[in-house]
Amino acid sequence: MTAKTIHGKSPSELKISLKECIDNIFFPSLAILFISVRQEINSIIEILSAHNIDVIGATSCSEFVEGNQTDGGYAIMLLEISSTDYCLLFEEVGNSTLAEASRRISQSALLKFSKPAFIVLSTSINRLGEMLDGETIVRNIVDETETKTNFFGGMAGDDFTFKGTSVFTNNQNTDKGIAALVIDETRIEMYGVALSGWKAIGVSKTITKCDGNLLFEIDGQPALEMYLRFLGPDFTTLEDRMKFFDSLGLHYPLQVERKGSEPMMCNPIGYNSTEGALMLESVVEQGSKFRFSTPPDFDIVETVVNKAKQIKSHVNTDADALLIFSCASRLSALGPMAEQENNELALVWNCPMAGFYTYGEFGRAVDGKHEFHSTTCSWVALKAKE
Repeated sequence: MTAKTIHGKSPSELKISLKECIDNIFFPSLAILFISVRQEINSIIEILSAHNIDVIGATSCSEFVEGNQTDGGYAIMLLEISSTDYCLLFEEVGNSTLAEASRRISQSALLKFSKPAFIVLSTSINRLGEMLDGETIVRNIVDETETKTNFFGGMAGDDFTFKGTSVFTNNQNTDKGIAALVIDETRIEMYGVALSGWKAIGVSKTITKCDGNLLFEIDGQPALEMYLRFLGPDFTTLEDRMKFFDSLGLHYPLQVERKGSEPMMCNPIGYNSTEGALMLESVVEQGSKFRFSTPPDFDIVETVVNKAKQIKSHVNTDADALLIFSCASRLSALGPMAEQENNELALVWNCPMAGFYTYGEFGRAVDGKHEFHSTTCSWVALKAKE
């Protein structure tokens, strides 16, 4: 398997880049595309399709390849890979349920490969404001496969507008569904982990009233009011408090407790000041316990990179390609260090890298379990077996 990455900000740039990288040696068969909602998405897909390249991708909140981070552009991982080593699956939720769509993905993968591994791209918020529940996707794929299959990926973004995300293949596109790159892990190995770095503080609190991803009450008190008190300053006007929330809300996720697993990080992404409700990026259940959290220290990049070095040392191999799914809140909270983190991971694995900033991440946690995450850097290295 051979990989190359390209990036740009227009269809015309893509045509030039493809002409430069496709030669008598490199013949890509697959493109993993991360792209801004401001781009001409259909035009980009058509250009790739014209070169007989399979396409799978998601909209983003900024995208990157090794050495370059783009705002409002696209980043593409091109792979020369045998058609027998992978397949693309697509499920629009439509009139079914997310659980059913997730199970169909798993069942199709098991029909194709004896040991499937997944790169899952899902939508997060659609044009009607409905949120997809990442936890449902993970649980159903893991339960259906009944194996320790590798499972990484991310939820599509939309440049922080929260107006609608999408995932797609060459001829399918949805704002409510799943696109999956399924890899034959008997032919291609995958190594990766999802790390956060946000630290829990204070005592556990209880979600006492909620509806889907809307949180109304914490310990019987208005959720928005309590969250703003946690953020610190006691502003005199509601307008000032909302401005403070808009600038810092993504930096202080809730750490929702999960039985037998690491906490689920859950970012507030909006609010309803009339009802005193927080809008969360994930569905939460009434009665759940959680703790507030604070952003990571400056050593977070070192922590993520050192873990990658440990894994690489253990498997004792370089990689052919590296995919990174980094939470949009990392870009907001870490600033330039987020790009540094991505580039240093590429240096560790010594290979082409592409990724995007997401509204939620899928990946193997440090404890070995596959989870739905937020605030994490979830990365996966791919290596074809000799």
